[in-house]
This record gives sequence, structure tokens and C-alpha cells, in this order.
Amino acid sequence: MLSKHGAALGCLLAMGCASGPTIDPTDMNALAEDYVRVVLALGVHDPDFVDAYHGPAEWRKEVERDELSLDAISIRAGLLRSTVAAGDRGRDTPIEARRRSLLVKQLTATQARADILRGRTLTFDQEARLLYDVLPPRNDEDYFRRRVAELDRLLPGTGPLAERLKEYRSDFVIDVDRLDMVFAAAIAECRRRTLEYIPLPDNERFVVEYVNDKPWSGYNWFQGNAYSLIQLNTDLPIYIDRAVDLACHEGYPGHHVFNTLLERELVVERGWMEFSVYPLFSPMSLIAEGSANYGIHMAFPGEERLDFERDVLFPLAGLDRARVEEYYAVEELTEQLKYAGNEAARSYLDGDIDGAAAVQWLIDYALMSRERAEQRLDFIEKYRAYVINYNLGQDLVRQYVERAGTTPAERWAAFEALLSTPTSASMLD
Repeated sequence: MLSKHGAALGCLLAMGCASGPTIDPTDMNALAEDYVRVVLALGVHDPDFVDAYHGPAEWRKEVERDELSLDAISIRAGLLRSTVAAGDRGRDTPIEARRRSLLVKQLTATQARADILRGRTLTFDQEARLLYDVLPPRNDEDYFRRRVAELDRLLPGTGPLAERLKEYRSDFVIDVDRLDMVFAAAIAECRRRTLEYIPLPDNERFVVEYVNDKPWSGYNWFQGNAYSLIQLNTDLPIYIDRAVDLACHEGYPGHHVFNTLLERELVVERGWMEFSVYPLFSPMSLIAEGSANYGIHMAFPGEERLDFERDVLFPLAGLDRARVEEYYAVEELTEQLKYAGNEAARSYLDGDIDGAAAVQWLIDYALMSRERAEQRLDFIEKYRAYVINYNLGQDLVRQYVERAGTTPAERWAAFEALLSTPTSASMLD
């Protein structure tokens, strides 16, 4: 069953209702419902597309029953986008204008994803623009070669730098029997620091599961009602820095907080049902991943992370607390290589290099072990241009938040607004 707008769109698809129902471009709530149904319809074909849904269960059942084809979904998304864009923007309040603008971009991404599944070929940059509303920067090989040379001088030993880095980091692996204890402490501290600035519902909570055989290191599955299931992949060794990284990124003030705020502020308070569904391959993901990564720096500014890890996490993990500064000096240099994965993905997805060459690039310039490089290639094959959301998203969110002020209160206020307001990359200027 469709809303009156969906019925009109369906009629247009059938090419048989010249005098049938009209579509009101000013009725954003009805258009939002149609958008949710289109997203859910695409999710029937693409199990990765709908990352979270906490709207009416009957909508999903109806969509699964109707089984729209990819052709129909693409056409319907395009028609709906045109209808939303045709609304009377002069009557919109500023936040309503942002709502309309984001919905247009979300529908652009939905149509593009449907077209990709139909066989349309896009370049890496085209996919980034259509799905994530951004054009990623390019960095040539010399850019990474210079930064690798800096790290080469810092790490002792001879032989391939990626292997030396792997050997160095082996001193900082969290033992499996200490993982839960270390992560629990990291999560508790990330939550405490977040709650100092962002009030959350009394019932917000999540559980952590340890899983295997995944192309990612961690994943937040938001269930609705301020509840998340967070899964951490233990296929490869987990280094001590990942405790805070994942606790912040997947939890506080990352994905769990992002989804909780969208649900409370936009779905519950405003009734904007388009935020009851989260399509993974869409502009929302750049904000979600970028804020989750920058949220680490929000929660632990300056030297505060080193102090916490030295005093709490290193001892809990049974690691030498005297080596905290040394470890993070190395990590700071490897952070400068974070865009190397983008270039591997661009060249691989555009057909300029094969999988073996992509893995070697990740070894040489992202300094991954072969096992991690192969896991990253699996991620690239599955999620494609999505890789830009982590690094480019983080940089765009950082610039936006830091322009808002210099005090913690000013920056947290901007960060909270970003997480609870309709926003895409092109709105961050």
C-alpha cells in the first residue's frame, strides 16, 4: 500500500492515469513516507543498503510484498526527487529547507545505487558525488612516498616498512582474554565524556558482540528506541588504540549517539519519518562516519587520550604504560597516510589496477600487513567508494566544528547540532 503520493507515482510508472491523483510537492511528510518505501524497496534487492530501520513494520512488509523491480525503483526515486525539489522553498523555514535539500540528495543517491545494481558503470569520483555529495581529493604517489620515508626513519630495523610496523605494533596487541575488560573501560569513559555535553535519553543503551569473518573492524546496528547492537571483529589482532577508537566511533559520541539523536530530535519530536531509515550508500553516511571519527577527538582533546590510556587502558591490557608517547608518535605519522586507501580504491574500482596491485599499494602506502590489506580489499569490493566517508568525512566535520568556536562548549554545541540536523557534505561550508 502506498501513500497518496506513492499511488500517484505508481500511476505515472504504469503510464495510465492522466487524470488520476496529483502529487503535492509541499506535503513533505507524505513525500518522506514515499521515500522510506523506496529505500526499503531497494533494500529488498540490496541487503547492505538499509543499514537501520525503526519505522512502522507494516511499511516494510508491504514493500516486500510488492517486490518492485530495480527499474521501477530507479524511476520512482527520480520522480520523487523531482517532486521534492519542486516544493515551495520560499515557504520553508531554515530547517525545513535543509530537510528538503537533504531529501533531494538522499533520493539522488537511492536512484544512483539502484542504477549501479542495474549495471550502470560509474567512476570512483562519480559514485562519491552521487552517493555522498562530495568530490574526494586526489593524492599522487609522491605524497605518500614522502610520508612513508618519515616513518621509515622513525622505526628501527631493516626490511619492508609494513612488516617492521607490524612487528612494532605486536607489542601493543590486546590479549583476547582482556578485550572485554579493556573495551568496557573505554566505552564507559567515552560515554561519561559525551554526557557532559550531550544529554541522551534515559533508556539509551547498547550491547557489544565479538564476531568473525567480516570485512570491517566494527559495526553499529541501530535497532531504534535508543538501542544499538555493536559488533567488533576479532579476525585480526586488535591494537590498544582501537579500544578508544571503536568505543567512540561505534558508541559515544559516534554512531550510537548520531542515530539516537536523529531518532529523538527528528523522528519523535518532528515526525520526519525519512529519518526512521538509514540508507548506507547515501550522504548521511559521510556525516555519520566523519562525525564518528572526529568524535574521538571531541571526547579526548589534546593530551587527554594519552593520559587516559597511560593511566587506565595500558594497565588493563597488561601493556607497558611508559611506552604510550612512543606508540602514539608512530600512530600520528601513520595517520598522515589515511588517504592511501582512497587511492587504492579509486584505481581498483576504475579498473586501473587489479586486486593484487591494490593490496600491494595498501601494504606500501597504508603500511598494512598483507592480512589487513586483503581484508581492506574485501571492504572496497563490497562497499566501494564508501571508504571516503571515514577520512574525508572526518576532515570536513573537523573543519565545520572548529569554525564554530574554540571552547569545548562551543565545539560540542556545533557537534551536537550536526548530529541532530539534516546535513550533507555540501551543507558544511
